[in-house]
Amino acid sequence: MKYNVVIVGGGAAGMFAAVGALEKGVNPLIIEKMPRLGTKLLITGKGRCNITNSTEDIEYFVENMPGNGAFLYSAFYTLTNKQLLDFFHSLGLQTKTERGGRVFPVSDKAVDVVRILTKYLKSKGTKIILDTPVKGLIIKDSKINGVTTASGVINAKAVIITTGGVSYPRTGSTGDGYKLAKEAGHTIIPPQPALVPLETYEKWPKDLQGLTLKNVEVTALQNDKKLGKEFGEMLFTHFGVSGPIILTLSRSIVSALKNKSADITLSINLKPALTAEQIDKRLQRDFEKYSRKQFKNSLGDLLPKSLINQFIKLSGVNPEKSVNQITREERERIVNLLRNLELTVKKPRPLSEAIVTAGGVNVDEVDPSSMASKKVTGLYFAGEVLDIDGYTGGFNLQAAFSTGYLGGLSAAEYVKSMCNIKDQ
Repeated sequence: MKYNVVIVGGGAAGMFAAVGALEKGVNPLIIEKMPRLGTKLLITGKGRCNITNSTEDIEYFVENMPGNGAFLYSAFYTLTNKQLLDFFHSLGLQTKTERGGRVFPVSDKAVDVVRILTKYLKSKGTKIILDTPVKGLIIKDSKINGVTTASGVINAKAVIITTGGVSYPRTGSTGDGYKLAKEAGHTIIPPQPALVPLETYEKWPKDLQGLTLKNVEVTALQNDKKLGKEFGEMLFTHFGVSGPIILTLSRSIVSALKNKSADITLSINLKPALTAEQIDKRLQRDFEKYSRKQFKNSLGDLLPKSLINQFIKLSGVNPEKSVNQITREERERIVNLLRNLELTVKKPRPLSEAIVTAGGVNVDEVDPSSMASKKVTGLYFAGEVLDIDGYTGGFNLQAAFSTGYLGGLSAAEYVKSMCNIKDQ
């Protein structure tokens, strides 16, 4: 078999690489190792698919990609979030914007995004081969000539690698792209989890499993050095903590954990909108309101019900004590705990559970204006296989869509200039 452009990987970046190639009049072949396209896309945003962010500011997107964000300027300008949404809307996908500019399908179903993209590609006659891992690249005189699969050789004038990282391997992201990139002479920055839940030394989060705290502020500290601070939503789990602000903090925490000489503390401010003095006044009002009750029955207006027992244990105040007998010193302890509920990070969850992988193909070896390899002519990279990663909020998917689209445009242009192909 012979094709002009072969795309290795049928996820977000791969499908949009096909969109880009089609726009330039070149119909590509997509080779996907899984039984369907977009397997990982189906689980993004907890199955809802956070397509992008609504903020129409490229700088904002770059700032929210701490992993080599500057590399993505050309990609983000080539396919902006507005252009991306216009494309989806033209195909009939309705979207909505939620807190923090997060954009989702109105249906809250990631499967609708995959279905619409798959239908579009098939309507254009794009050839798709499923259940077929790519085993290797065919390179001659530093120029791509195709790929090999278990079924044989597929010749190609251009190859775009969009295989993802190594997170959620059950979706097909098993590091295959790294092997192919190494084969082409590229350097791989060792992968590590970027957005990942955290395990704690403390066991009590297990008792609160499933409890979500909203509008809290979490500060990560190591040796009194602030690693980061985030406001928003977090979640207690059977192993520790997760949720949007924990995932965002995890990137700097994972790096800091390499310094094993110092623990990393998470300081949770349960009432970040209030000063210590304001909390104390609020506490006194509640204690006056419930003056005849025991301490354990006086915190219902201040804390989620499932958190109260653990909070009381940590406060050291006798739960049976009448609130009108609580001392000023005890009240100060309660106020301090409300503003500084501490947990100690033990380690991140395994790389396989990371939402996004940091590390991958060294971006210094890839042309940011085209996604072309600087080592092998006709070879391109897009998506999470590159050493790029961002925070939660739609930034990672936009990066995948944008780099894929740019890679598809560039590969098609290369093939057309090389072979004088007219628009199909």
